[in-house]
Amino acid sequence: MDRIMLDQSFRVGKEVFIKGPPLEALRFQGARVGSIITLTDAEGNDFRGRVVHLAKEEASLLIFDLFPSPTESPLEIILLQALPEKERMELIIQKSTELGVSMIIPFKSERSISLEEREANQKKAHRWQHLAIKAVQQSRRARVPLIREYCSFIEALESCKGEGLKILLWEKEGKNLKTILRQSLLKKIYTLIGPEGGFTEEEIKLAQEKGFIPVKLGQRILRTETAAITLVGILQYELGDLG
Repeated sequence: MDRIMLDQSFRVGKEVFIKGPPLEALRFQGARVGSIITLTDAEGNDFRGRVVHLAKEEASLLIFDLFPSPTESPLEIILLQALPEKERMELIIQKSTELGVSMIIPFKSERSISLEEREANQKKAHRWQHLAIKAVQQSRRARVPLIREYCSFIEALESCKGEGLKILLWEKEGKNLKTILRQSLLKKIYTLIGPEGGFTEEEIKLAQEKGFIPVKLGQRILRTETAAITLVGILQYELGDLG
């Protein structure tokens, strides 16, 4: 859930009352009595509160926790992930959310499994956003990353518009990731992760035409879920809020 901004000060252990637009935002998030909500006060401090009363005109929350520092990274990471088999997509969503990714776009590449094939054996695609919410609650993030609808490789590339560093992992060849990151001043990064069999030469060409820079993580060949989680962690360490 996104945080709710209030033009008032909070104290841990005290009750806060909300109405008007903040109440509408609370309802939009599907909150109910007992829900845990992240709030930001007039001084920019982050708190967590539990909904104790929810009525048509007003709601009240009991403030029980103060965040001494922001839980959201200054780095915006959009993870484009070729759909993997079995439980791997769930693992990618969970761990990349904990690490602070902003958006995840699952897509079909030439060598990846399709959503139809995956759901024939495992009907869990509908759980993706739910898994992200659970990971946010566990990691105490303030925002839930958006899990975009499954799309084609071309559609995934077309979604990467605007300013931002664009990198793709390619096991065959690529530039030095550390050098690229330390030369970048951008705070928005698009990361393109392929399937177990890797990208085809044609897919690499199409991605490069859209501004993606091929990089390698090293000499070892990583599984797609390992590559995605590792890359997000590296990005947060070098340019974000890890370390």
